[in-house]
Amino acid sequence: MASLPEVYLARHGETAWTITGQHTGRTDIRLTARGEQNALSLCLRLQGATFTRVLVSPLTRARRTCELAGFGGQAEIDPDLLEWDYGQYEGRRTADIRQERPGWDLFRDGCPGGESVEAVRTRADRVRARLRAVDGNVLVFSHGHFLRVLAARWLDLPAGDARHFVLSTAALSILGYEHTRDEPAMRLWNDARHVVEAHRAPMEARGNL
Repeated sequence: MASLPEVYLARHGETAWTITGQHTGRTDIRLTARGEQNALSLCLRLQGATFTRVLVSPLTRARRTCELAGFGGQAEIDPDLLEWDYGQYEGRRTADIRQERPGWDLFRDGCPGGESVEAVRTRADRVRARLRAVDGNVLVFSHGHFLRVLAARWLDLPAGDARHFVLSTAALSILGYEHTRDEPAMRLWNDARHVVEAHRAPMEARGNL
């Protein structure tokens, strides 16, 4: 029996706002030197892998990660892979937001002036449909919060369940199936063995930017 296709998810490398714990949505921030180093490490991690399609967010940090990982020439830009639009919370830390709005939860409340949970779920569902239609492996370069929602929706879980899926910068994950295409499964999550850790983001920010 032919093997079932897999979807590889690569989160972009570290940025300055990753280190400070600021929500980075549509701000087109660049990778740090370590972020570039870890994108190059992704190249080694993915060495020998081949993909029918490679999709990437339009934002610089994702495109640069894709290029350094060795897939820039094959990549197709997909606007649906943009990070969550944080609206008024762009550039702010969760702890500071909760001082003004106690109990705020991105995956339940969304962002004022930005995207609701439903809007991000709709984008993720469009991406999921396109991915499931491909006969072959796909590689996706995108962002922390969006990839977490995409993973939840791949598993047919509510978008809000993405809060449980911590995802590090430059980490690699794999979505696929168990026995048939009717059984979506997570085959690997948050594999960061190739990532060089020199800084650690604040606890409240890890996996959330």
